Amino acid sequence: MLQQFDERNRDLVVNINGKLVHRDQAGVSPFDSAVQGGDAVWEGLRLYDGRIFALMEHLARLRSSALALAFESIPTDEAIVKEIRRTLAANKMKDGVHIRLTLTRGVKITSGMDPRLNRSGPTLIVLAEHKAPVYSKGGLKLITSSQRRSPPDCLDPKIHHANLLSSILAKIQANAAGADDAVMLDLRGFIAETNATHLFLVQAGTVRTPTLAACPEGITRATVLGLCRQHGIDHQVGDLSLAELYRADEVFCTGTMGELAGVIEVDGRRIGDGTIGSMTRRLSALYAECTASGGTRVVD
Repeated sequence: MLQQFDERNRDLVVNINGKLVHRDQAGVSPFDSAVQGGDAVWEGLRLYDGRIFALMEHLARLRSSALALAFESIPTDEAIVKEIRRTLAANKMKDGVHIRLTLTRGVKITSGMDPRLNRSGPTLIVLAEHKAPVYSKGGLKLITSSQRRSPPDCLDPKIHHANLLSSILAKIQANAAGADDAVMLDLRGFIAETNATHLFLVQAGTVRTPTLAACPEGITRATVLGLCRQHGIDHQVGDLSLAELYRADEVFCTGTMGELAGVIEVDGRRIGDGTIGSMTRRLSALYAECTASGGTRVVD
């Protein structure tokens, strides 16, 4: 799975700290904390017919992550939404858009990791692109990465930070194996997530997903679990091993970038009958109903 360039994005206008500039003229200081040490937090948002689904939940996670990293200054939700609106308006966007929202600790007075070197407040970057859900609806093939997800005593996954090297290393392994993405385990050997998404499996009609011990607090993950509760679908959250993944009737992954996407193969083993399962299709349809009617209007 390799994303392709969308010609509609050739002349994107990018928002950096309130300044709207053409993508080719956009720049971040070499003294910015994101450049210096990946010292930033981020969110992925999706625009549906003028509305961003679960916007407030995403902003709450952004704020929570920034607080955990002791950012001294965090823009208000109102200020962030204002810049999102300005960016979408500048690009004349209304639907089928993915927004990458990044908040860095800001620019340092000199290079170094010490947060006391940050004196000018945070840097807010709003990058909006025309982008449909990125995963194939025909089914994904995964491999298991040797790269492990960190537990809270190493680097708490509840901090949605921009240092994505472990995910990138796992993705490199997936690319080398000809797979779409990689399953990542925690230090105990249980499934955490993939390099880019949360994982669910279906066994005998029960929807199961790993705990948050070694993966982020996923917004789409929470939405799917909420749909299970709302529609009386049996579901469980707990430790899952690779053996349970291999023998599952269905497997699917979730995330804002790709919504719900079925998995048909893991480590060369066919999942179920090798097609997208009925529970995956049902939850995908229920999720589509949510995004078609819910969310915060940001484009009039």
